[in-house]
Amino acid sequence: QVQLVESGGGLVQAGGSLRLSCAASGSIFRINNMGWYRQAPGKRRELVATITGGGDTNYADSVQGRSTISLDSAMNTMLLQMSSLKPEDTAVYYCNAEVNVTPFRKYDWWGQGTQVTVSS
Repeated sequence: QVQLVESGGGLVQAGGSLRLSCAASGSIFRINNMGWYRQAPGKRRELVATITGGGDTNYADSVQGRSTISLDSAMNTMLLQMSSLKPEDTAVYYCNAEVNVTPFRKYDWWGQGTQVTVSS
């Protein structure tokens, strides 16, 4: 079993910044990749950014250039730094991780989500 605990959400003014954190714990043999997804009311969940264990990153066009994702493999913690926030960034942000729990078995895990609200 793997647990993902998110933190750092809240209410931010447009143009402001925030940092989201996701800490993974439990039966972790290796983290293959982690990512942030978000879901706004009435919309489908969408990718925000992902990072592999090797450090390769991928960003949605909507956050490219104003977001940085990082992974501390030793601490099994992923960070997402976002700046120049817009009201359309308002959503519940979910942490995702693909984790090998043994050398030969991997699973996909999701966190509970953290609310980010950007006021105009």
